[in-house]
Amino acid sequence: MAHSLEVPVDGSSPAAPAVVDRRIRHGTPAFRRTNLALFSSGFATFGLLYCVQPLMPAFSREFCVDSATSSLSLSLTTAVMAVGMLFAGAISDAFGRKPIMLVSLLSSSLLVLLTAVSPSWALLLTARALLGVTLAGLPAVAMTYLSEEVHGESLGFAMGLYIGGNAIGGMSGRLISGFTADHASWRVAVGVIGALGLLAAFLVAKGLPASLHFEKRRAHPRALISTFAELLKDKGLPWLFAEGFLLMGAFVTIYNYVSYRLLAPPFSLSQSHVGAIFMVYLIGVGASAWMGSLASRLGRGRVMWTTLVMMLAGVALTSSNSLWAIVIGIALITFGFFGGHSIASGWVGMRAKHTKAHASSMYLFSYYMGSSIAGSLGGVAWVHAGWLGVALYVAILVAAGLGIALKLRHLKPVAA
Repeated sequence: MAHSLEVPVDGSSPAAPAVVDRRIRHGTPAFRRTNLALFSSGFATFGLLYCVQPLMPAFSREFCVDSATSSLSLSLTTAVMAVGMLFAGAISDAFGRKPIMLVSLLSSSLLVLLTAVSPSWALLLTARALLGVTLAGLPAVAMTYLSEEVHGESLGFAMGLYIGGNAIGGMSGRLISGFTADHASWRVAVGVIGALGLLAAFLVAKGLPASLHFEKRRAHPRALISTFAELLKDKGLPWLFAEGFLLMGAFVTIYNYVSYRLLAPPFSLSQSHVGAIFMVYLIGVGASAWMGSLASRLGRGRVMWTTLVMMLAGVALTSSNSLWAIVIGIALITFGFFGGHSIASGWVGMRAKHTKAHASSMYLFSYYMGSSIAGSLGGVAWVHAGWLGVALYVAILVAAGLGIALKLRHLKPVAA
């Protein structure tokens, strides 16, 4: 409907109607509702995804598989999830952001409940592979929702809070599953996480505001391929995609195999104690929000490289035989990882002005392929060279990421 203009009685030109920016800003009720809903969705996503990580030694014992094979319970999920994310953005373009996120959470929670009662290793892996399909509909779409609905001045903070929810979910999934497995069984542990996923789905359904800046578009395969090709021509986006691969690859390798090290002599910790160490994930909550906000003020290129330096220092500390040094090292790796991921993911959204959903999908494809490929290769390093092999392998990944971060310092912003 056209807007009518009222002609002033003095004959002067009519004033143009004011353009009202309806994007969500920090400090408003809509901002609080949005962040609560997406914090809950991030919590559930990463709880459902990573609850198996501290249980890998239990899988090795029950199903008689080695550490590298046991890691398939996670790497298979992330590999399927990575591929699914390439299409999640296009599907949400056709059906809307909130409906896709809600269906993703509900179906994923049900699959995790199925995992809890799987009688064989093959069925467990099948359920975890299907989980990769259903979970793909949430992370990329959630990031796109934020970049569309939240004002640019508040986006860094909002993205940081969402990733903070990811951190809390990842920590809680590991902590709850480790503690419950010690006092009941790994099956009960996984079932509890599935139930929490259903609760998060309810919170998203009730609390997430409807999209106001979403434009429905039909998905065309050729157009999708063309869009991805255009993204790869950008001077910064391919490097940011590679950074996501390296960040996640390094991080998940540490968390995959540190349980094997700490459960064995000379530490001989219980499953509950190993799970408690994952409380350093709380550091990721502060890191993601604070580093995201700091990067918005000082410039992403000026801040990102510091997160990789922190990770390198942390990897060095994990090589110690002191439990406290290992915990501090894991804390530094966690802080650096979540800070770097927050900066990189926000940077992708800023550079991809008109293809945010596809850019987020491509970034998360690279990110989770890092988890799958690098995480599995880390198991080979563990089997053949122990923790020193794992630490050296991760240090190489982080050093490559540092090189990219230093290169990105000179990246010029895209034209408005």
